[in-house]
Amino acid sequence: MLVSLAWSGYLEYDQDVLIPKDWTHVGRVDPSEELQLTFALKQQNVQLLEEMVRLVSDPDSAQYGKYLSLEEVASLVRPSELSQKAVRHWLQRHGISNCSTVRTQDFLQCTMTAELAETLLPGSKFHRYVRDGRFLVRSSAPYSVHDHVHQHLDFVGGLHRVPPKEKDLKGKRQPGKAGVHLGVTPAILRARYNLTAADVGSVQNNSQAVAQFLEQYYHPADLAEFMKMFGSSFQHLSQVDRVVGTQGVGKAGLEASLDVEYIMSTGANISTWVFTNPGRHESQEPFLQWMVLLSNMSGLPWVHTISYGDDEDSLSTAYMMRINTEFMKAGVRGFSLLFASGDSGAGCRHMGKENSFRPSFPASSPYVTTVGGTSFKNPFKVTYEVTDYISGGGFSNVFDTPDYQASAVEGYLKSVAATLPPKSYFNTSGRAYPDMAALSDNYWVVSNRVPIPWVSGTSASTPVVGGMLSLINGQRMLKGLPALGFLNPLLYKLKGQGLFDVTEGCHLSCLDEQVQGKGFCAAPSWDPVTGWGTPNYPALLAALLTD
Repeated sequence: MLVSLAWSGYLEYDQDVLIPKDWTHVGRVDPSEELQLTFALKQQNVQLLEEMVRLVSDPDSAQYGKYLSLEEVASLVRPSELSQKAVRHWLQRHGISNCSTVRTQDFLQCTMTAELAETLLPGSKFHRYVRDGRFLVRSSAPYSVHDHVHQHLDFVGGLHRVPPKEKDLKGKRQPGKAGVHLGVTPAILRARYNLTAADVGSVQNNSQAVAQFLEQYYHPADLAEFMKMFGSSFQHLSQVDRVVGTQGVGKAGLEASLDVEYIMSTGANISTWVFTNPGRHESQEPFLQWMVLLSNMSGLPWVHTISYGDDEDSLSTAYMMRINTEFMKAGVRGFSLLFASGDSGAGCRHMGKENSFRPSFPASSPYVTTVGGTSFKNPFKVTYEVTDYISGGGFSNVFDTPDYQASAVEGYLKSVAATLPPKSYFNTSGRAYPDMAALSDNYWVVSNRVPIPWVSGTSASTPVVGGMLSLINGQRMLKGLPALGFLNPLLYKLKGQGLFDVTEGCHLSCLDEQVQGKGFCAAPSWDPVTGWGTPNYPALLAALLTD
């Protein structure tokens, strides 16, 4: 079936269109109901863009740090006149004129009735689904496009891809006992990562951001309360400077509270933005909406941390390739995108008798910096760190090993060859992740005015690292240096300099006879559980302050 779909106008022939069982089918969408779809137009010069990202991100290149403006990116990747005309004429012929584009002109967002959408995209059938009180409109069958526009589009957003289930961030609770600390707070992080009271932001034009997609909202009162409780030892801000999108009116989400509170703890006193996207139309894909926003805004924060991911095998290759290009567009503009590695270890895809590990995207993109998780060796003391068994990590089945990490990955595979999981479980030639890590276990968070202990997940480690990179950006600006931008080429050249190497512990995977729940294990130098390790702030600052 997949082969025939690939040759018959289907842009996303390998997209999983099954709606997960936790969504309840409510019925067909009324033909007159309005939907919003996003058309990703084919871009020009993608190979040139890739080369430019490499040049501006490689510290040995003469182009290092010479980032492009949004207008320059637009002139590079803007779809051809032919593509733009073909897609617009196709839409207009179907009576669809309520469309808006972005400054790079490679996305068109159009509002139309469900009846029109099903005519425009043969095969599509829109239904409504509900989960936890949240409604969603999706097509229960693959869509196709007419032959004459097939070559001008990468994919159409708003038909497939459902938001992953909100992670259970609470768990792994330890019994309380006398000790130095009873959970991770900003003071504990600053002690472990050697941040002094003087390590706070001081540069006017520096900023950082977190992005939320799963109807997650932070409450300003929670942030103020958190800083009152935990921020007395360092200068900080107690308010977010800008919210992009619509803040919901419901309860605060633990994820959103965690992200905002901790990026503003390590990235203390730095202007912070929150991207929030509940979605005006039920058919929107919130993550895609955020990517579209990046293509339409200049003057964005330099560091973005995102605690969001999905299984690679649940997404179409066309979609992942295009989103990967969007990450390149961010990198060539000098933005650092940090993604959580996920909380399922190596993951497990059950394929009858043949199981395999299950990589996560966007963690597996070669153009983002992916952050894994660690725990204290002694959970009640500020000790050295070991692998947090939930820390996501592994090898992509979609993206090849990028040049910047080839020798690190090869070194790992050789050094632990005798204890590696069977080769059938993972793709040794895939992009390996994470790139680095931080504590992801037993955090204190204030949410809905209540202090909550024992919150865990790489959703915690990612903003913690993001805040420290924002501090380093500030110090670079004071020296007249460019922002760090896409960090990985520099990070892998440092070979662990400025980081605490994590060498103990394994993460979880398939519970079967072959691997018995064990995925990969930490090892000296880089590994696919904790990357190069966790930040030793003053040493990392020194390593990243060179031009």
